[in-house]
Amino acid sequence: MSETDRLQRYLADELGECHDEDLQRRLAELDDLESALDEETVSSDVGALSALGNATRYRIVRLLVEAGEELCVCEITPLVDVSDSGVSHALSRLDDAELVSKRKDGRWRKYRATSRAVALLTVLDGSR
Repeated sequence: MSETDRLQRYLADELGECHDEDLQRRLAELDDLESALDEETVSSDVGALSALGNATRYRIVRLLVEAGEELCVCEITPLVDVSDSGVSHALSRLDDAELVSKRKDGRWRKYRATSRAVALLTVLDGSR
């Protein structure tokens, strides 16, 4: 049985009957929906969500969002109770996911939450 046959049966159940125009219209609508799944967008979004899927990385992003300003790595490390290398690795992953931005200030590296990070945490906060 083809996927089109299955869709046609579904539409017949939903509409009471299914004409070829109904099937073609629904296939066109589904094609339009599929365009929202372009690989670049999916990869970027999954990368951001995956980066937040670790307690250390989530805590760092939460700290930076709450701070509302840049924090030096030396300010972040004692707050998350992770080794310097662990914080460095977490920040690198968050930077790759575009959840933090970094800049070098002399010998210090400073990080700030991006608007993407703020938006994601705002959504999480609003869903509680």
